[in-house]
This record gives sequence, C-alpha cells and structure tokens, in this order.
Amino acid sequence: MAPVACDVCGVRRAVVLQRHTGRRLCRECFREDIVGRVRREVERWGMIRPGETVLLGLSGGKDSYVLLDALSEIVGPSRLVAVSIVEGIPGYNREGDIEKIRRVAAARGVDVIVTSIREYVGASLYEIYSRARGRGAGHAACTYCGISRRRILALYARLYGAHKVATAHNLDDEAQTAIVNFLRGDWVGMLKTHPLYRSGGEDLVPRIKPLRKVYEWETASYVVLHRYPIQEAECPFINMNPTLRARVRTALRVLEERSPGTLLRMMERLDEELGPLAQAMKPSSLGRCERCGEPTSPKRRLCKLCELLEEAGFQEPIYAIAGRGKRLRLQSPTASPG
Repeated sequence: MAPVACDVCGVRRAVVLQRHTGRRLCRECFREDIVGRVRREVERWGMIRPGETVLLGLSGGKDSYVLLDALSEIVGPSRLVAVSIVEGIPGYNREGDIEKIRRVAAARGVDVIVTSIREYVGASLYEIYSRARGRGAGHAACTYCGISRRRILALYARLYGAHKVATAHNLDDEAQTAIVNFLRGDWVGMLKTHPLYRSGGEDLVPRIKPLRKVYEWETASYVVLHRYPIQEAECPFINMNPTLRARVRTALRVLEERSPGTLLRMMERLDEELGPLAQAMKPSSLGRCERCGEPTSPKRRLCKLCELLEEAGFQEPIYAIAGRGKRLRLQSPTASPG
C-alpha cells in the first residue's frame, strides 16, 4: 500500500490519525498542531505575560516532554526553570525517568531542580501512606502525593521568583476534574479550575495548565514520534484503592472512543459558560496554618497538608519546623536529591 500524504502539507507521509479532526498528519505537522494549540491556549487566557518567568513541574512522563518542548518554543528557555519531585515508592524508579528528562531539558537550556517529598516532609510518600493506613485514614495515596507536590512546587516558585507554575495536566486530566467536581456538587471547585480564576494571597503563585486542550493519546504519540524516553513503570498506587477520578477516567475513555472529540467539545463549552463566572469570582482572604505558617483556607487551623500528615501521625514535618525558624535545605538547579 502506498504511503498516505499528510492532509496539511500534502508532501510528507502521514504518521498520525487525529480522530477528533479526521486529519492524517505527518510528524512535523502533528508537532506544529500540538505546539500551536498550546500557544493559543496560553494567549487566549493570558496565562503567561511578557517578561514573566515560569516554573515547570516535570514528572518525567510523556506530558512533561510536551510541556517542556512547547514552552521552550513559546516562552524561551531563559524564562523557564523546572522542578522534578521524587515521590519515594518502592519499585517505581522515578529517579531514572527524571534523569532522562533532565538531560533533555539541559539540551534546551532549561535547568532542572531535583528534590523529593522526603526532603520536604521527612518521609517518603510510601511511608506517609503506609502510616496513614495503619492509623485508619481512608485517603488514597494520590491525595498525599498531589498536595505534597503542589506545596513543593509553590515553595520553589517563590524561591526563584517565578510568576507562574506550569503543570503538564492534559485534556483528559481536566475533563476528569470537571466531571468529578460536578458529581460532588463542587461548583466552586469547577470555577477554580478555569484559567480566568485568580487565587488570592500574595504568597500564592498562580498555577497554569498549558496542555489543557491536548489529548493524552496525543502526548503519548508525540513522545514516540520524537523518540523521547518512555516512562515504562506505572505508579503501583493507580490500581490500588481506586478513586472516583479513576472510575470517571475509564468512563470518559469509552465516550471518547465512541465519539471522538467529546472531551474537547465538553471543555470548550465549559470554558465559555464558566469563564465570566470564574473571572467575577472574588478570591477569599486566606488564613495562616498554625503549624507551618503557609497560606490556608479561611477559618482553618491547619493547612490541608499539615492536617493530612497529622492524621498519618506526623506531628513535626520538616517544613513545619523550618517554618518556625529552622532553615529548610533546598536543592539548587542540577542538584540531585539527598
């Protein structure tokens, strides 16, 4: 069978079928489409202003490579710095994956700080989750992981004077979040995920998600076509104690398979409907955690991270001690986790 020409350039061989558009794309046009979509999303919502620096949260997975490539081209490497966080899960060699993306980032002129949850809290994610389960806490490991990672990224963003924190959440991730918030009746949570929502508090560095209109299958295809290292190991906690998000993820995959473009159409409509409400929503004034001094929701004694760790039996996490005067040791670019 003769090679099929790209529907965009008409010259090069098509290697990707973009099911939600019906187009067959060559490697080069597929890349231009992905980067162009990220650029439009950044410009549409004013995610990154001229002169702003951005801290990238790079996990070493497929989405991270797309985020690194796209923002290196859109913003420029001189305005980027990256942080990679080792969770500390037996059998899940994150150090190896992080070292691979660190080399790719270095080739683009982007420094990567490598740190770990243990450095910040004083225990690995596995140790935290194990102790929490032993004490009867019912939270999934993803809860401890997500909140710890967000806190660490915010800390380094403040340290390096970054104006924004960019994470590599893709379209599938955002669609799942929207449905989970809907099922829980959390309308405020839905508004907070909109790009026009602005968090209150001078210590809060805004988080942005430039890949929010790029499918997960597209990031996977991008990595394969560009011959980037593929993260082979899967987090063992994914199929353990499945969360509502995991069940929603499965359902949305079925819907997208049956009707390509469903997730993209849903998120575009939500953006249109929720945009004015998110922009008009006034952020509430924040309080301070009694234990660590970090910003927290109004009328809360402890921030969510300190509360979760207290349930797990960690009364004196390293960051809380540092908040009372002891210096927290921080990694510098290109350093390895201790």
